[in-house]
Amino acid sequence: MTSSSFALPALDLSHISYIASIQEHIDRVIDDLLASFPLVEQLSADERRGIIARYTAVLEGNFIYWMTGAYLSVRSEEARSIILDNLREEVRDCHPGMLRKFAMAAHAAPKDSDALAVYRNLSNVRLFIGRLSPAPILVTMAFFECFIQRFMAYLAEVAQRQGSLEQEYTDVHGVCDITHTQELFRALAAEMALMQDPLPEAVLLEGVEVLGTLIETIIRPSVVGLPQS
Repeated sequence: MTSSSFALPALDLSHISYIASIQEHIDRVIDDLLASFPLVEQLSADERRGIIARYTAVLEGNFIYWMTGAYLSVRSEEARSIILDNLREEVRDCHPGMLRKFAMAAHAAPKDSDALAVYRNLSNVRLFIGRLSPAPILVTMAFFECFIQRFMAYLAEVAQRQGSLEQEYTDVHGVCDITHTQELFRALAAEMALMQDPLPEAVLLEGVEVLGTLIETIIRPSVVGLPQS
């Protein structure tokens, strides 16, 4: 069973099978992303700094915006409750501040060049969220929560090699995002229960592709032809 496995509410068998297929696709995408990342021990100090800085530039000011878009888009009370709990935790525990402290301890606070490196693909994600399409946004956010949880060990090692002892952000998100992923798939199931026919898989997975490209930019800005930091 994968880290994003979850218990589905009452749905017909076609919906259950469809969501399971989406979940399996997300797991494969994450596997491929993580396998493509350079070995931490092969990164230079500047490359390590850039990864942390670009990650911070993306997450610090955008994750709550993305999750708010999910909240505004959904129709089911169950999905609203799940997303509201996620947002409440982000704000109550000051996750953006936790991330900023993590970046500063690794001497990797974002610069203008880091923001520029992710700008184009970050804008694409913002525009995707702005469509307020509930099921595709929930799939995208479930993908991202699952990715973050699995990415934390890599990010922690990058920071350690930068001389940082600050691990609160990576420790917290290496655990809490397992539950967040499960809950977002439960929210997706609640939304799909209101739909007569599932959306085409390509539509549901569009955000996964857009966000996956942004993640690649965080690790290797040159992969998508953007300026290096």
